[in-house]
Amino acid sequence: MPELPEVEVVRRGLQAHVAGRTIAAVDVFHPRAIRRHPAGPLDFAARLAGVRLDAARRRGKYLWLDLSSGDAVLAHLGMSGQMLVQPPGAPDEKHLRARFAFADNGPELRFVDQRTFGGLSIEDVVDVAGDRLPAPVAHIARDPMDPAFDLAAASRALRSRRTEVKRALLDQTLVSGIGNIYADEALWLTRLHWSRRTDTLSPRKATDLITAATSVMNAALGVGGTSFDALYVNVNGQSGYFDRSLNAYGQEGLPCNRCGRPLIREPFMNRSSFSCPHCQPRPA
Repeated sequence: MPELPEVEVVRRGLQAHVAGRTIAAVDVFHPRAIRRHPAGPLDFAARLAGVRLDAARRRGKYLWLDLSSGDAVLAHLGMSGQMLVQPPGAPDEKHLRARFAFADNGPELRFVDQRTFGGLSIEDVVDVAGDRLPAPVAHIARDPMDPAFDLAAASRALRSRRTEVKRALLDQTLVSGIGNIYADEALWLTRLHWSRRTDTLSPRKATDLITAATSVMNAALGVGGTSFDALYVNVNGQSGYFDRSLNAYGQEGLPCNRCGRPLIREPFMNRSSFSCPHCQPRPA
């Protein structure tokens, strides 16, 4: 599932290619694409016709388009959702779920989703501590790339949780944007095992961990994010390259880049966690 760097790559593409443009018409080709919009496809399309897309925004892994009508289109990318910008008349993608045509007759915005776990919805916008957010995102914490992110407060909140450190990193109400990939990378950088208790971390170690997550996400953003298959792409259909720079995630059996010992995979919350058993020993 896309994490902060991947979603930010898409957001930047949307900001460059569709922000400031007025929607002429929307076609919905699969009902699951707008299942989070209870009024259905006809209402979704009618409410967007003639509306301007003012800006593409993001908090953590959540992406939305601000509308001139005062509400927002919230985009859930799920496991395979893609927001693509294509010339009018370009062949339809096999898994095209919705198409936005614009009044200037320029490039279209297409929502493509092979597995249909993602979707689009029109949401009310609410004020949260001075920020305007779609209502379903109101409970999501700031992410480390937010100019208003408070590292010291986030570190204190991390240490106050009585849980495993990786569970805390994945808690989007604590620090948003970090998912399984970048949590494993940050834990490797700080030599922490994923099962370490948060309340045993020193203030310095908690700060180092969030700083490491920020650093690795910035590095991933610089090369377009992490693509493990053809389903994550930017708005031009291009993959990211950070999978070539991963130290831990998905590297089971390969030598640790720090000590040379084989990396291992362990079950974690119906997923996997990757680590070095030497550099990141399991706590007693």
